[in-house]
Amino acid sequence: MTTSSRTDWMNHPELRRLVDNANRLTLAERLTLVKGLIPGIADEQTTEQFAAFVEEIKLKGNRFNEAKAHPGEGRATRSVPGERDIEAR
Repeated sequence: MTTSSRTDWMNHPELRRLVDNANRLTLAERLTLVKGLIPGIADEQTTEQFAAFVEEIKLKGNRFNEAKAHPGEGRATRSVPGERDIEAR
């Protein structure tokens, strides 16, 4: 979980605790949890914002899979852009 100017206001220790606890669940439970969060997220966003969120999640997964496939190579060698690249951090 990374931080940026967009997330500085968040309670990062609490978020980390929630993520750690969620990661103790089985894959099926974690997927159900994520699916359960979607209606509330979609309800508080415009259609365009939600589409951007879905794309961000897809990018996060692709970035993780690329990093996992090329351990120890660093982000400079990856072709999938990361959050830092997109946000120009």
